[in-house]
Amino acid sequence: MPNSRRWLAACAVVCLAAAVGCGDKTIRFGAVLPLSGYAEVYGQAIRKGIELGYERAKADPELGSRLELVIVDSGGEPARAKDELSKLYRDGAMAVIGGVTSAEALAMVKEADDRQRTLLSPSASSPQLTGISSNFFRVFPSDFAEGTVMARYAHDNLRLRVGVVLAKEETFAKGIQQVFSDEFQRKGGRIEETVEYPEGTADFAALCERVVTLKPDFVFLAAYAEELSRMIQHLDRLGFSGLVLTTSSFAAAETIEKTGTAAEGTYYAQTSFDVEGQLAPQVESFVKAYRAKYQHDPDLYAAHGFDAFNILVEAYRQGGTSGLSFWKGMRNVHEFAGVTGSLQFDERGDVGKFPHVYVVTEGKAVDVEQQRQKQIEEARRKMREIEESLRNLQSPPGR
Repeated sequence: MPNSRRWLAACAVVCLAAAVGCGDKTIRFGAVLPLSGYAEVYGQAIRKGIELGYERAKADPELGSRLELVIVDSGGEPARAKDELSKLYRDGAMAVIGGVTSAEALAMVKEADDRQRTLLSPSASSPQLTGISSNFFRVFPSDFAEGTVMARYAHDNLRLRVGVVLAKEETFAKGIQQVFSDEFQRKGGRIEETVEYPEGTADFAALCERVVTLKPDFVFLAAYAEELSRMIQHLDRLGFSGLVLTTSSFAAAETIEKTGTAAEGTYYAQTSFDVEGQLAPQVESFVKAYRAKYQHDPDLYAAHGFDAFNILVEAYRQGGTSGLSFWKGMRNVHEFAGVTGSLQFDERGDVGKFPHVYVVTEGKAVDVEQQRQKQIEEARRKMREIEESLRNLQSPPGR
């Protein structure tokens, strides 16, 4: 794709600079992202967040010219991601952001272990990655948290009892749909049928017709952006009367926009990240800078890319540039004020983040708890107005 080629050409310039770099004092990071292929929507958003973090760090006089970053394209292919990671480590990267998808991350971990270098995922969420290596960390929570929260909300809050699961035969999708199904059924609900489709499936019409025929209260979709968008549009055209539940893979702003009106009323769980309302100072600063640079709002994935790069800088400050000292720096990251929440890693390399449930309303993802609080406040305001009007009616007219 043209944009990806231009970015890769720019990366080549950075690589050349690294080759003639600044000696042992160079602070060199890398990123392996799907800038093309089926996961491009996530990779490009994460790239923007990383770029913004890099620009800010370069403005720091303590880092300045010493800091280098190389970003390469994985195409969303696990084997290619592993090869690109090896090259970055070989070229002196002390740590790499990578493993955007769970399949990529699983393929890359062994290379990080062989090199004894840090690998930080901005978005891989499979439960299989928890504790997989002492060199692997992630700023995105495990699907165990997301799937559990979504299942409980479906049963307890939406009062749903019978569902169908439609999922891709892929590492991430298999992991989260299993977590969701297990928790929903533990709560007393029933999964009528689990329909899995293979890699390369292009026609979703028959799959969606099967869902509609079963007439469940809801369907839970587990896949990536393009496929989720197409399935939701198919279900809408078929007049599916149940609710559509899905995963944070749908949270990319571009995906919601592309899905159009069919996305209305779709529920999913994600870590809390909003660009409006009362924001924490670091979030407000990030959103303002991102809008100025890219002329649109950041999404969940851009925010995680930004946090991932800033965590690497913080680990350098806490540790140093050698493999072991940098690893110790990662372990010493404590309550770091990220834009996606307070960040620190447990002994398994995971972060303690608690997903919120969102629903698409008028083309935007809205935190359902915040929405509920606004509705309560609005109801209270109207009640006060009514009470004031009644008092005015009961008061004797002035003389």
